[in-house]
Amino acid sequence: MNALIDELPFLKEAYPFKSHFCDLSYGNERSVKLHYLDEGTGPIILMLHGNPTWSFYFRNCVHYFKAKGYRCIVPDHIGCGLSDKPQDYNYTLERRIQDIQQLLEHLNIERFNLIVHDWGGAIGMGVASGNPESVQKIAILNSASYLSKWMPWRIAFLRIEKIGAFLIRAFNLFAWPAVFMSVCKPLDKNIQKGFLYPYQNWNDRIAVARFVKDIPMSQSHPSYNCLENIEKKLPNLGEKKIGLFWGERDFCFNQKFFQHWTKIFPNALQKTFPNVGHYILEDATNEVLDEIKALFQ
Repeated sequence: MNALIDELPFLKEAYPFKSHFCDLSYGNERSVKLHYLDEGTGPIILMLHGNPTWSFYFRNCVHYFKAKGYRCIVPDHIGCGLSDKPQDYNYTLERRIQDIQQLLEHLNIERFNLIVHDWGGAIGMGVASGNPESVQKIAILNSASYLSKWMPWRIAFLRIEKIGAFLIRAFNLFAWPAVFMSVCKPLDKNIQKGFLYPYQNWNDRIAVARFVKDIPMSQSHPSYNCLENIEKKLPNLGEKKIGLFWGERDFCFNQKFFQHWTKIFPNALQKTFPNVGHYILEDATNEVLDEIKALFQ
């Protein structure tokens, strides 16, 4: 699919980056290709997206920090963006953490800064809490990496057995509404197309549906113990330089999530943005990037 980007001027202009791939393998399972960006030189920033986005979400971040002398590593989680979209992959939080660990080993990266958004928070903090000495500074954007009993009704509805996955995969009823619901300032039509580009059919949308299913709301859920263990280890990161940057009008990761983060990391730099939605890097691009730059200096 990445070869087609060259044929799509609207996407090539916003996302003019070279594609790289890392083969991920687990025992006897079929290997899969994880797509990632590797732009710039200097101190490393690992950027982890959530659902239903891809590395395209961090395009402005890559432009900005590459120009400021950083090396930007931005993967597409398996099933997302330009990565493989296997129908038989183990789409769980634990596996996604392992994927990123494999990527870091592949690139021989031992030290990095971290930017996380949405479910990228659970994945990124899973990586960071498991190897805290490797992480330097962390920017957390409208995300969570701890257990919560609250879920917006729109997402809860899409978790209904069989019905939810069918609506997501048949009608794109997660990624498509997100380009409207996740922002306060309407996105340019071409940027909307960029967000939706990797999710064009039933098979393409498997990870979007599985991400929704993988939110642990009970102890019997396959990812419950993994997320619980991450939450327990978060205080080990308390001595790190951490920034909490939050869009106040996020329908999903609302202010309650932000307040919970402030209890976990009371010494973190805290900045909220009014009239900014879940896609904080779209609604307040320059303001947020300047805050992250100040954190990373």
